[in-house]
Amino acid sequence: MAMNLHVSDLDIDLQLSIFTAVMERTPGLVAVREIASGRLKYINDTGIRMLGTEDFPSLELLMEQNKLGTGKAVQGAAFSSEEPLLQEIQWKNMQGETYTGLYEEMVLKHKKEQYCFFRITDSQSDRRYKLQLSKELQRFGALFNYASIGIIVANQDGDITLINDFALSQFDYRREELTGQKVEKLIPRRLHDKHIGHRDRYNASPQSRPMGIGLDLFAVRRDGSEFPVEISLSHYSNEEGHFVIAYISNITERKKAEERIERLNNELESMVEERTQQLVKALADLEASKEDLTIALSKEKELGDLKSRFVSMASHEFRTPLSTILSSAFLVKHYAAESEQPVRNKHIQRIVNAVSFLTDTLNDFLSVGKIEEGKMQARYSMFQIKDYFQTIIQEMQGIIKEKQNILYEHTGEETCWLDTSLLRHIAMNLLGNAIKFSAADSTIELFTRMEDNLFTLMVKDYGIGMSQDDQQHLYERFYRGTNVSNIQGTGLGLHIVQKYSELMNGAISCASELGKGTVFTITFPADPINIP
Repeated sequence: MAMNLHVSDLDIDLQLSIFTAVMERTPGLVAVREIASGRLKYINDTGIRMLGTEDFPSLELLMEQNKLGTGKAVQGAAFSSEEPLLQEIQWKNMQGETYTGLYEEMVLKHKKEQYCFFRITDSQSDRRYKLQLSKELQRFGALFNYASIGIIVANQDGDITLINDFALSQFDYRREELTGQKVEKLIPRRLHDKHIGHRDRYNASPQSRPMGIGLDLFAVRRDGSEFPVEISLSHYSNEEGHFVIAYISNITERKKAEERIERLNNELESMVEERTQQLVKALADLEASKEDLTIALSKEKELGDLKSRFVSMASHEFRTPLSTILSSAFLVKHYAAESEQPVRNKHIQRIVNAVSFLTDTLNDFLSVGKIEEGKMQARYSMFQIKDYFQTIIQEMQGIIKEKQNILYEHTGEETCWLDTSLLRHIAMNLLGNAIKFSAADSTIELFTRMEDNLFTLMVKDYGIGMSQDDQQHLYERFYRGTNVSNIQGTGLGLHIVQKYSELMNGAISCASELGKGTVFTITFPADPINIP
């Protein structure tokens, strides 16, 4: 059975609520007057603002003056189903300001009393509003439809309500294919569930911001192909609900450009690294060349110094023995008699000693040359220690001073593995210096020891000794102590001793004190297993 629903069938409180809601939402001034008495029964808030006062007597007076709500516009006709009359009138507010508006009224009866229901709208402002609204709608349409960025509007359920032409072109859809569809339709399927969660969280706390900060976002076209996007979100609300606006940019070209830039950067970094390595190598080569040049120049300087010192030393040291040889050779021929044989022998011995000195000096130069050129190598062999050094002491008797004595003592094992030629030169040089720098009636001590695969050679004298300053330069070529200027020598002996000791991995030390003598100690590793 059909049911007719009428306002009169509703509860009176509900009727009043409906009336109040309708009156308050109706644009312009809305009021009700009792026609017979002119009393104002109702006026909405908009009407109060339009007339400029809240005082009811003043409002009734304004309505009387402006002939509002009198019912005369419908000529006293009773309420009927006919359309209300609409006309343009002028009216003044409380401040005397004149306005033009559209006026309409209806007469109705209630409990035998007539009432006039009337409404006023500002016709000019209404037209301006409609014109402005039309312009705004045109601007919005232009911005929305001709924007060079995809724009999608969706409600809080994720349903697409609006989409502009650019977005349709981006996704290759027709408008009717997307309107009303979920936004997830434009998102890769693998991301649907995750996006729904993001959407719900955004709707719970909407704010204008970029979407997916720090993430790579992708959208999907109608054909299923994906493309990278950048999305910014905004929101608005109206009587229809909450809406989200998504601004979508296809960043494929930008991604390609970024990839090209990254590739170029990588290539540039690789090129820079390669060039850096080449530069480092070139600098290293240059430094090595510089080092080689420095070493070469240093050696050249040393060679120059060596030649200079050799010339200086030779001119000084060779002059005395050569003069001795010359004078002795001249005198020998003058002692021809048999009885003068001792004198001849003395001069012959002087010649022999001078020649020996010259020979030793030349041998020292030859040894230094071979050491500098790297031509000296140690050649190891086993020998009897005591016999070996007894022989050396015997050979030194030719240069030993009058009443000088060499004491020799050995402890430990009897045999040793060393280079006998180098060791002989070391021992004879140390003994020669001890003889040369000691007094005629002094004792020179020679000690050898072979224990725990270590051979130790020690030469001790009680001669003139050396100062601490002289000991700092002891093994330098051509260096001679400040207290030996009147004693012949080349200044090469200890330099050669040190170099020969190094060839056999020996370690040399010296202890000396002026006026009390000198002790040289050299220790050699003499284990045949570890000998190269």
